Amino acid sequence: MSHPHLLKAIALQAGVSLATVDRVVHGRPGVRAHTVRRVEQARAELDRQSAQVGLQGRKFLLDVVVQAPARFTRVVRDALEHEMPLLHPAIFRARYQMGESMEVTELVAALDKIAARGSHGVLLKAPNDARVVAAGARLQARGIPVVTLVTDLPDSARLAYVGMDNRAAGRTAAYLLGQWLGAELRAGVLVSLSSTRFRGEEEREAGFAAALREHYPLLQAVDASEGLGLHEATAALVLERLRQWPEVCAVYSIGGANAAILQAFGQAGRACKAFIGHDLDADNLALLRKGQISAVLHHDLAHDMRMACLLILRSHGVGPTQTPATLSGVQVVTPFNVPI
Repeated sequence: MSHPHLLKAIALQAGVSLATVDRVVHGRPGVRAHTVRRVEQARAELDRQSAQVGLQGRKFLLDVVVQAPARFTRVVRDALEHEMPLLHPAIFRARYQMGESMEVTELVAALDKIAARGSHGVLLKAPNDARVVAAGARLQARGIPVVTLVTDLPDSARLAYVGMDNRAAGRTAAYLLGQWLGAELRAGVLVSLSSTRFRGEEEREAGFAAALREHYPLLQAVDASEGLGLHEATAALVLERLRQWPEVCAVYSIGGANAAILQAFGQAGRACKAFIGHDLDADNLALLRKGQISAVLHHDLAHDMRMACLLILRSHGVGPTQTPATLSGVQVVTPFNVPI
């Protein structure tokens, strides 16, 4: 790939100079290892988005910054890259910075770098931390709109939030578990968050707790947070909670790592009477099909991506004048209605 047009496309995608790309492509020394990896990642991104490269129309370059487990970041990328070609004649391309356990300082550095080099918009999933909020404000001040994805920064200068109605999702989970366990059963429900720093997860937990208090007061929520949706950390945390709370017999998993939660129940020799998770990622699809979890609360991530792109177009004076619908409805998926 040495055509000047393609080298320029790689440089823009990677956020580095044309000379740096030329050195990497031709295997010349003098480039730091992480820059080489970024250029290689940019080439892979362009290969996946090849249908968008070279099209005629007004071009928009998005930056996607997401802290989440890999199983979710893959779903985010696939949904966005499915929607981008459908927005023609606007031409979207995306650059990604995604990781499972990014520190706040790393997230802020990534956002400040985007502010310095320029972008048409940022899709952001990050903890609700004052430093992240301030970095988002710096982007907005430079005319780069920020759309929060799945988890919100409600007190920030962000353009909009797109994703599930999280409080409604939590109340739905409480209703389902209450119906399945029965209103007369005194029991504990393990509520697993990846982190209390994510506002969307907090909203789900708040909706769940409120509905339990109102309709199922004999069911007690038992918190298991800060596993970051990672397998080993979540399994250890849940196992500890099960040893502390012998009455726990059901799960509302907000933050994922559901295989780890089931592993902990097995290690503790405990039965799980009902299990509700979130999102139809590959792990949850497999667990649903095996009947190991009862239901998944799902929302249309493709809808979220389409709405995010329309909001960014609108902020640049392009596209529809009406405000796109930013909240996704809650879909209850069981082993018997799994999408093909």
